[in-house]
Amino acid sequence: QVQLMESGGGSVQAGESLTVVCRASGYSGSPGPIAWFRQRPGKQREGVAAIDTDGSTSFVQSVRGRFTISHDATKYTVTLVMNNLKPEDTAMYYCAAAPSWIILRHPPDWNTFKFWGQGILVTVSA
Repeated sequence: QVQLMESGGGSVQAGESLTVVCRASGYSGSPGPIAWFRQRPGKQREGVAAIDTDGSTSFVQSVRGRFTISHDATKYTVTLVMNNLKPEDTAMYYCAAAPSWIILRHPPDWNTFKFWGQGILVTVSA
């Protein structure tokens, strides 16, 4: 069973940066694409950024140019760097992973991400 553990997050002021990290485990072989979702207060959960094992990435329009996503050499650790944060970025951020046979589409099919972390809170004050 694939398990995901998030770390990082916290509270910052608008314009500052924050990094969240996701560590995946439990894949029987190579990992699949890994993504970050968020759920803002009163909103539905939305996909924010995703990365495939070949390094290809996708971002939702609202964070493009401000957020970056990368993985380490093992592909099991994914880092989301959030720059120039805005109050509207305040949300619970969730790491999610897709099965290893999934190829990340552009734009992603967010429904392919089946495994979920517990979530981590990011708060951005004005």
